[in-house]
Amino acid sequence: MPPIEPSGYYYPNMIVHYMLEAMEEIMGKNGLNAILNLAGLSHLIDLIDNLIDNYPPTNLNKEFEFADFSALCGALEEMYGPRGGRGLQLRAGRVGFARGGQKMGAMVGVGDLAFKVLPLNAKLKAGLPAMAMVFSQFSDQKSTVSDAGEYYRYTMKPCPVCWGRTADRPICFAAKGLVEEALHWVSGGRKFRVEEVECTAMGDDACMLAIYKEPIG
Repeated sequence: MPPIEPSGYYYPNMIVHYMLEAMEEIMGKNGLNAILNLAGLSHLIDLIDNLIDNYPPTNLNKEFEFADFSALCGALEEMYGPRGGRGLQLRAGRVGFARGGQKMGAMVGVGDLAFKVLPLNAKLKAGLPAMAMVFSQFSDQKSTVSDAGEYYRYTMKPCPVCWGRTADRPICFAAKGLVEEALHWVSGGRKFRVEEVECTAMGDDACMLAIYKEPIG
């Protein structure tokens, strides 16, 4: 796939590390290495014995380029097709938050006992802005939340998932997976309908997820 120009924006190492681990668990070391090569990220591959990875460290330093993150997501779709790439992005995003994002959320009190006993609507009203603040603080992805009545608008600008790419449909499935898992954690195990309705890759000003307030499970 064509190289993507560097953005000057960065994502936290920890989230990327756990997403790569999830991808390796699904497609195996060799499958992931093929994706990394296709994305132009061969420096993340251990070339000596293929047993030790060169993934970003499990810290919160903002060091993983948006362009590299976008290239990784694009390579999944290029190799596995739109449907397969979407599923892998969603899975990697969910694991990325389950293993790394929860640690970030705990820093702003989302995991506290006082938060856990709140009614569901109060958890969403307080928890979503808190999670947006986490990503704004620990990455260059500036996230905001607003109430649109039937759903919450979760806006990302700039977005690491589609940086430098163009599409005729929303393509930020890794972000959707992260937010779905964040909702599962914040709500105490409930599932919610999440749809990307605006995407920078389509020419929109920002990427926006509609998070519907009524749980579906």
